[in-house]
Amino acid sequence: MGSATIFFWLQLPNVTKNYRTALTITGIVTLIATYHYIRIFNSWSEAFAVSSKDGGDYAVQLAGSPCNDGYRYVDWLLTVPLPLIELILVMKLPQAETVSLSTKLGLASALMVALGYPGEIQEDLSVRWFWWCLSMIPFCYDVFRLTVGLAEAASKQPSSAAASLASAARYLTVFFLAHLPLRVHGQECRPGRPRGHHV
Repeated sequence: MGSATIFFWLQLPNVTKNYRTALTITGIVTLIATYHYIRIFNSWSEAFAVSSKDGGDYAVQLAGSPCNDGYRYVDWLLTVPLPLIELILVMKLPQAETVSLSTKLGLASALMVALGYPGEIQEDLSVRWFWWCLSMIPFCYDVFRLTVGLAEAASKQPSSAAASLASAARYLTVFFLAHLPLRVHGQECRPGRPRGHHV
């Protein structure tokens, strides 16, 4: 991820001026992800220890420090809205529409992540489902805007190839967004799930 950031930013002089902001955002996303993945790795390493008794089966044991569930959500709070904004930027819509859509999609995706976090840290399944349902509201809004609301914008691209790429980018974004509502039921900090106290 860190190498990707360097690559994207080194390529800025080679990219048409209209797309430099989008490429800068791409580098910011990968830079943020690099930092948080290192923090997640360190948190997991401090929370668990792998041991083997007499060379037999390996076991994962608690090491004393709680694994911090919050890092992923802080990461997503930043790295989910930014690619949506980037998608709007590369579609070259009128400025007013670009600002409006970027704001709406960015805020909705941030709200989706923020509403998912309380469910992630709950053990009670009914409470987890409650927060999952709430987080699905902005998720469905984003999916609707990407698949239906931007269909006309994609069709207005300057060439059929550009229109096809814009349409593919919309659906690819939806595909990658689709795993986020499932994370509220995921349990990344295993085994025994020692909860961290969250950032």
